[in-house]
Amino acid sequence: MTTAPAGRAVVVGTGLIGGSLGMALRSRGWHVAGWDADEDRSRAAVRAGALDTAGDDPEADIAFVATPSSSVAAAARALLADPARSRRPVVTDVSGVKAPIVAAVDDPRFVGGHPMAGSEQVGLDGAYAELFTGAVWVLTPTPRTDLPAFAYVRDVVASLGADVVALSPEDHDRLVAVVSHVPHLVAATLMNAAAHDAEHDAVLLRLAAGGFRDMTRVAAGHPGIWPDVSADNASAIVGSLDRVIEDLRAMRKRVAEADRAGLLDALGRASSARRHLPARGARPERLTELRVPVSDREGVLAEITSVAGDLGINIYDIEIAHSAEGARGVLLLVVDTDEASKLKDAVAARGYRATAQGLS
Repeated sequence: MTTAPAGRAVVVGTGLIGGSLGMALRSRGWHVAGWDADEDRSRAAVRAGALDTAGDDPEADIAFVATPSSSVAAAARALLADPARSRRPVVTDVSGVKAPIVAAVDDPRFVGGHPMAGSEQVGLDGAYAELFTGAVWVLTPTPRTDLPAFAYVRDVVASLGADVVALSPEDHDRLVAVVSHVPHLVAATLMNAAAHDAEHDAVLLRLAAGGFRDMTRVAAGHPGIWPDVSADNASAIVGSLDRVIEDLRAMRKRVAEADRAGLLDALGRASSARRHLPARGARPERLTELRVPVSDREGVLAEITSVAGDLGINIYDIEIAHSAEGARGVLLLVVDTDEASKLKDAVAARGYRATAQGLS
């Protein structure tokens, strides 16, 4: 199993995610430099232990862009093209929308990323080193992505305790609209409705029990990121909202018509689906290594990792063994033993001949 040795990192943007990144990396032995558009926040990040130094590090191995999504592409391109750097870093980001950013950067050493982690606390005050432990962290390789760059980013974020999933940028945006963007907008709408009613019935919010608080918790998050997210992922968000509105109309009809059977069916399906949500952060007891011979061509990494993502299979480790005999190599994927044969068959259907070996 490979791990990313501690190195040197740059974090651009020192809010909740950037600050937590700095703390997580430093707690694991990394030297972390970074800055924020607000110089006071940069200095605060040093005092909080999120950064070793405020400013750039031309020797950084990796750079994380944790700015608002509207400025991610420009910041990433600047990091990748900076002639003053003694080494060209691998660059990734943490934005909640991926397709427009990945298309705008379009550099083999840029790996789009999105940690599915957050807090209702706002900014650096909510940052802490273990924010990413057990959280899903999506990486979005494309046909142009440099395979060693992807593997390096994957190892670094996995070392922070994250559960790494690879998806295409387009699939990420479509799926995250359903499980992140629309839930936040729905929570905000429900919270606003309750606050409006509370203007006439002051006791209402005192009655808010655990269920209401659970459903609306994310509405307490920083609102500033959502205009950019909504603009960048409008199509997927609107489509998902339309489905929710349609389902709410159907639920309204069941209630209005006292359709007991329909209510029990809908609520039963929801209850079952909720109870069967995958557990986070659980590492399987048995692991299998898949060895996939590949040619050194654009698209191999994106194709194989996207197959795993489409099947819901987590890749616990990834490595590339290069061949001395030309532009070929072997992609090593470590997965849950119970899922290995499914992934092996799926990549075989794409023309790859994989072999599997259990790890003790």
